[in-house]
Amino acid sequence: MTRIGLIDYGMGNLHSVQRALERLGCEVRILQQAEALEDCQALVLPGVGAFDPAMERLHASGLVPAIKAWCNAGRPLLGICLGLQLLFESSDEGSASGLGLLAGHIAALPKVPGHPIPHMGWEALIPGTPSPLLPEGASDSWVYFVHSFAAQPKDQSCITASVSFAGQDVTAAVWQGSVAACQFHPEKSSEAGEQLLRRWLHWVEEQA
Repeated sequence: MTRIGLIDYGMGNLHSVQRALERLGCEVRILQQAEALEDCQALVLPGVGAFDPAMERLHASGLVPAIKAWCNAGRPLLGICLGLQLLFESSDEGSASGLGLLAGHIAALPKVPGHPIPHMGWEALIPGTPSPLLPEGASDSWVYFVHSFAAQPKDQSCITASVSFAGQDVTAAVWQGSVAACQFHPEKSSEAGEQLLRRWLHWVEEQA
């Protein structure tokens, strides 16, 4: 049974993510202290809300050095929604520094008439660089988004999926080294989201 550490810093919809992982046969451990990470095979960093308060709470939890050390050691982590944004260096949403595990910036979605922000609803993923999350030849995936910001990685090759918004392709998922992240909510994306999580968990097991 895969042991997944679900990081709890007070700004994630933990229950829906926990249920999705448990349905796939995982043992989920809610993590609030750095010492608890060592019993886990992989980490999930969820997030709902604003960038600066999220980083403030992560720092207050004492988990920031542990998360950085975990990823720098090449151990698996999956970011979800705001959890993806926190992996980058900075955001238009605030002035705090992000975790800096991925080089790049989080930019506000473009304001275009007829395209309301936040961008909400089901959208088709546009394949990018193949990854264990979205391998080459994977079936079309319609997933659920709720976001006002999107990542602009310095290394565009880490973008494993994009989504079309207001005539532009914006980052929907990234993969670099042992770090994967989704701007959409796989735990709310029905069968397509389940398949994405299943592929990630299969990759985690292969690393054990």
